[in-house]
This record gives sequence, C-alpha cells and structure tokens, in this order.
Amino acid sequence: MRPKNLARATAVVLTGALVLTACGSGGTEHPNAVVYWDTSGPAENPVFTELARDCARRGGYRVAVENVAYDQALNNFKTAAQGGNGPDVLRADVGWVAQLAQGGLIKDLSGTRLSRSTADFLDVPLRSTRHQGKSYGVPQVTDTLALFYNERELAEAGVDPPETWKELKSIAPKLGGDSALFINNDEYYALPFLYSTGGSLVDVESKTITVDSGAGVRGLGIAKRLLEAEAARTALDQPNSYTNMKAAFTSGEVTMMIDGPWVTPTLFESELFSGGENLGVAPIPGPPGVANSPVGGHDYVIRQGSDSGEDSVEFVECMSSPRAQAEIAAELGLLPTRESVYDDPSVSSNPVVSEFAPLLDDAHERAWIPQGNELLKPLQTAYADILAGKRSPREAADSLATRYEEVVVPEYSRN
Repeated sequence: MRPKNLARATAVVLTGALVLTACGSGGTEHPNAVVYWDTSGPAENPVFTELARDCARRGGYRVAVENVAYDQALNNFKTAAQGGNGPDVLRADVGWVAQLAQGGLIKDLSGTRLSRSTADFLDVPLRSTRHQGKSYGVPQVTDTLALFYNERELAEAGVDPPETWKELKSIAPKLGGDSALFINNDEYYALPFLYSTGGSLVDVESKTITVDSGAGVRGLGIAKRLLEAEAARTALDQPNSYTNMKAAFTSGEVTMMIDGPWVTPTLFESELFSGGENLGVAPIPGPPGVANSPVGGHDYVIRQGSDSGEDSVEFVECMSSPRAQAEIAAELGLLPTRESVYDDPSVSSNPVVSEFAPLLDDAHERAWIPQGNELLKPLQTAYADILAGKRSPREAADSLATRYEEVVVPEYSRN
C-alpha cells in the first residue's frame, strides 16, 4: 500500500520577539534570567521562543533566548563553558551529550526531578541522555530519515516508491535516470547506506571498529553504485549539497530525496508541495527487516556552573512537558519523545508525525559514546571521496578505520 500524502499538513510559524534581547555569550548579559541557546532553524525558532516565553510566564522567572547556528553551537558552547560562561540551557544534538558530560561541561541531573519522572519518554531518546549510568539531559524531539517523493511524478511513471536499492535502479529509467534520486553528500546521510548492509561504524559492546568490515564496505559503496547506474545524482560541492538537494526536489528536477521531518516546513512553502500537496513519505529503501535509518534528535542540557538554580530545572521541565511537546509536534511536525503525546488528537492528526512515527520502530540506534559526534567528522571526508571516485569504498573504509584507531577511539580494536 502506498504511503498517504501530506496534503493536510501545515507548518504554523508563530511570530514574536525574543523574550529578552540576546547578544551572544549568555549569562552576564542577562542577570537573573535563564539563558537558553536554541539551535533550531528559522522555521522552528519562533515556535520554541514562544514556548520559552510561555514557560517563563507560567513559572514566574525570566528567560533570554539566543538563536545559535546549529553547525557552530557545539564548539561555541564548549569554548564558553570551559571559561565559565555560556547559556544555562542548551538544545543539544543527541550526539553531543555524552561528549559534554565526559568533559564536565553539563550538569549531572541524576537525583533531580528531571531524572525521576522519565517513564513517559521513549527508550532510545532517553538513552541518548545517559553517560556512565548517570542522567545528563532531557529528550526534546526525536527523528529519523525517510524517503520523500513527488507523488505526481511516480504516478505518471506508473511506479511506487522503491522498497529496495535494486528496485530503485529498475524504476530510475522511467523517472529520467539520474533524476530519480538526489543523494546528499553528507556524512549523516551516508548512514542509511551503511546500515542497510548490516554495517556500522563501531561496536560499543565489544569495543571494535567495524566500518571496514565487509558489510561496512558494501554499504558505503551503495550510493556510488547508484550514481554509476545513473539512478541517482549528487553534488560534489559538499558544503552546498543539502541546499542543492532541496532546491532540486522542490523545483521538480529530481523525484526523490532522503531527509527528516524538520525539512517539511520548507517543502510546504514551495509551489510544488504547497501545504503538503503532492508530497509523499516512505521508508528508505533497503532489505526487509533491516533498520537502516539513523536515530537523531535533540536533548535539553544544563551547563555545569550555571547559577540559575531551580529556574533552569523548571524551564527544562516545562519545555519538555507533554503540553510543550504536543505544541511542537502539532505545529512543526517534529516527533515527540514522550509516548503519551502521540495520543494527543492535535499530534496524531498531523500527517508528518503520522508518517514518521512508525519509522521510529525500525530506526537504527547510534552509539551514545563521547566520541559519537567525532566518528561522523572523518566519515564526511571518506564518503565524499567515494562519491567523487577519488577512493574505492574499500580504500575509504580502511582509511576511516585507521583514523578511528589512531585518533577517535584508540581504545577500540580493529576488526
């Protein structure tokens, strides 16, 4: 059965100024206020800002919201926190938490009310907040990747969304060859290919580097083989690859792309997918029963050394509450981390949530280790080299494994 389209979806963006004028490093600029670094995009930030304002009003404290670019937030936070500055609360990528905890830059929340009331949270997002048996964060949103497709293009070609990479190759000629799929030249988007063959970057339990295994090499080579078969295209200009992918998809230049729920507000603004019309969502192609889409998302963490006291705790509690998560899901289509929120009518009726929520059951959990984020950085180079034909999948995987062994996880052994 073909997945339904997103015709009823809307992305409501609230308008409103910041709670307090924000100016960079946090803390001293806003005395007696909870300084919150929000790392969301322009379509999401107004919603989170309005939520922050509402939480402050309800709690009787002050909040200063500073919007920090996602790709700069981790380094900026580490630099500020190491100097005793920075925000009180950070919206952290799930891959950052263990690293920040190991570095002593965020508070251990074990024993606080934030760690005692966790039964409603989904297991995988909750595990992203843990390090060495302690709690360092509260899940905000979770996500995974999916296959977005142009419904009219597939219907006119007389094909359904491909369920395997082999099937994608077979239908590509009907979709204009390499116009069938745009492959984002980015390390995170390499993971579905790697996972689809049973590959992985490392095995945490055995402390083994696995990216250069046979399965890993085969997985890293899938995207290149799709390019060679003229069943897909990419942008070798890696920094602009994501922008080029969205532009190609929203213009109708390509029929399919792989992305997460966060992109839907942008898609809904385009003429081709206005309001969700003509936009379909399906699982990423791959072998049946194999979890090949990575788990992503964000957590709230509190900076070590923050003197905001209970206000930060109350702020995080409010921002992660069922009420707040329901509003975020209903308005932005982002996936809640609380199980109960999926029963809220305003959430369950959101087509983005209803399409993506079942995909979480088959998503691939990442390694929640301090080096988790560092594993991805060298993968970016290796993946780009494979797509550009500079290295074979075997050469790139071997080089990547060596980098892991020598720099990233020297305590792990090679396969």
